[in-house]
Amino acid sequence: MHGSGGISRLEKWRATRDYLAWQLRYADHRIRELEAEERRDRHRREQARVAQSWKVQPQRSSANALLHRGSCTLYRNGSALLSREEAVIALAEPGIDACQICNPQTGLR
Repeated sequence: MHGSGGISRLEKWRATRDYLAWQLRYADHRIRELEAEERRDRHRREQARVAQSWKVQPQRSSANALLHRGSCTLYRNGSALLSREEAVIALAEPGIDACQICNPQTGLR
């Protein structure tokens, strides 16, 4: 302490360090929150994109190929999603039927 009864320079720097450590912890916390928010937003956008897409399940030995909504869980391996226009073309092709579960033609009208 100084003779004047004030806070010493050392105590001021310790207080500054404590405040800066708190600021860093808070900044780290906000960054984690914002990263989680971005992940949720990306996931929601991807779900919306898939919901507005279609996919074709390849022909099986005794059945035609099937057109599904992008979000149909009956066929999960459809990595290549189709646009609306591509799905209309696919459904018009011989040998491709509409899935009776997800009813993909609903979004094509």
